Amino acid sequence: MGLFSTKAVSVLQAEANEVGAHTLKKVFGPYRLIALGLGAIIGAGLFSITGNAAADYAGPAITLSFIIAAAGCCFAGLCYAEFASMIPVAGSAYTYSYATMGEFVAWIIGWDLVLEYAVASATVSISWSRYVVKLLEGFDVYLPVELTACPWDGGIINLPAAVIIILMSLLLIRGTGNSSLVNTIIVALKIAVVLVFIILGWKFINTDNYVPFIPENTGTFGEYGFSGIIRAAAVVFFAFIGFDAVSTAAQETKNPKRNMPIGILGSLAICSVLYVLFAHVMTGVTPYTSFKGHDGIAPVAVAIENMGIMGADGVIQPAYPWLNKAIILAILAGYSSVILVMLLGQSRVFYSMSKDGLLPKVFSGVHSKFKTPYKSNLLFLIVVSVFVLFVPARVAGELTSIGTLFAFIIVCAGILIMRRKMPDLPRAFKVPWVPLIPILGIATCLFMMVFLPFDTWIRLIIWMLLGLDIYIRYGLKNSKLQQQGKGATDKEKTTLYLITIGIAILLGSIAFIHQLIEGWDNGIALFILSLSLAVVHVVGYGVLVIRNR
Repeated sequence: MGLFSTKAVSVLQAEANEVGAHTLKKVFGPYRLIALGLGAIIGAGLFSITGNAAADYAGPAITLSFIIAAAGCCFAGLCYAEFASMIPVAGSAYTYSYATMGEFVAWIIGWDLVLEYAVASATVSISWSRYVVKLLEGFDVYLPVELTACPWDGGIINLPAAVIIILMSLLLIRGTGNSSLVNTIIVALKIAVVLVFIILGWKFINTDNYVPFIPENTGTFGEYGFSGIIRAAAVVFFAFIGFDAVSTAAQETKNPKRNMPIGILGSLAICSVLYVLFAHVMTGVTPYTSFKGHDGIAPVAVAIENMGIMGADGVIQPAYPWLNKAIILAILAGYSSVILVMLLGQSRVFYSMSKDGLLPKVFSGVHSKFKTPYKSNLLFLIVVSVFVLFVPARVAGELTSIGTLFAFIIVCAGILIMRRKMPDLPRAFKVPWVPLIPILGIATCLFMMVFLPFDTWIRLIIWMLLGLDIYIRYGLKNSKLQQQGKGATDKEKTTLYLITIGIAILLGSIAFIHQLIEGWDNGIALFILSLSLAVVHVVGYGVLVIRNR
């Protein structure tokens, strides 16, 4: 038992059926769930990181990257749908892991989901800020770069990004019923924008922009060629996390056994088609190199500026000068819904972890009037808004991707375990062709993770080390399973300390290898931080191992 004690499915199902003043309000039907998923998916990839991924990694073959990413999502989405119909409780992959692989794995995935959702909202808010700048420039209003970009992008702080995080957090505190209605309206607007962009842009596609469709690799791993396509797939995987955000709202869903699979798979299918068509038009109307640099985080604005006829002076005259302003307005609204859903997902994961005793009780407190976990919303209002002031979009986007891929691997593995441990448990939806589908999901996601940059792996490991510190110092002592007499033995605690030491050694090793590849003149601050954390953890937990003997 101990570290790998599981939470009984019957207990989880009882939680799903709880009623009263301290429970979440059920407001989601199938169409609202699909809208919730579309609200998270549409925008995050199409309107932000697609340009940078095409410019830096895949070129016009970014459409292949989206197809690969969609395939991985399809496998994981089927697994999410089975879990969500069987265990309709807030918490998503965290809750599923608790039921199948035990408390320790549940903590790891819960902490990873915090990274996924919080950093995803940060990524989109950074792009939201860039589109605001673009919109105002169309009206000859120029905001100072010092206040609209982080230090790594030539500014000091990204103030607009922080503002939108604050506004969306306050809306969530008011209640998911109100925020869901706002989200549904925005989703309809976003789909209209996507269709307008595809239809109007199609006739301005210049097939020369697709040559070469797969640019030759530069000699550096991940820069064009096959490795570039896979790396881009791993990066744009960030764009598909909306369908798993749907699962975090299970406890607020009417008839979740029927509606959760519809919401998850329906939103994923719609978005996969739109993504590929959108990327095809985007890279067809202008060369992929146009998306390099600071404006790459606002690729739609760049593409629309190239929808037109080239004049005698060699400058393209936009055919729809009004379109850029109109679409940017819609994108800004759409981004707001993405941020809304990501922050909702994050707060619900914290809510579940707090109810299990792994985090302080304050985070499972529900507002007496709005029926929302408002204290969790307030915490991340502060944390994420401060984060976006200083962090560039590339770092945030890749962190979200690796966190998402890791979560999907755990969920796919969970289906294999549940089918073996609890084959007779009622399932409203079942993944077909088990074990093939979960294994393909694990393999696809792991394959894409391998192609992400080294520094992204370093940041993930740092985040996980900090999470282990919190679990060892707080969660291990306060979880409800510990209080029920299922706590970790001294031997298991020693094993946990050794695992932490091993991860710290892995961090130091990867940081050293990364520095050898990049050169000692680049990124030295990350190396020093990684090495320092590794040494502190090896020494600190080494002492605890000796004491436990």
